[in-house]
Amino acid sequence: MRSIDLSTVKWRKSSYSNSDGGQCVEVSDSLPAVVPVRDSKNPNGPVLIFPAGGWSSFVAAVKDGQLLV
Repeated sequence: MRSIDLSTVKWRKSSYSNSDGGQCVEVSDSLPAVVPVRDSKNPNGPVLIFPAGGWSSFVAAVKDGQLLV
């Protein structure tokens, strides 16, 4: 498995995150082939890395109501 440098990626919070520090997910669109995902309450914690196509399919399925969130 190759190492991915995340030191310079820009993170954005999910549009479903609220402003009072609730359950927040952050993603980065900085890398073309993969989408890093982390918990905004623990920015130095673990990061999940998804293939960009898989992440797009997941987000589309959630928006379409195919998955319960």
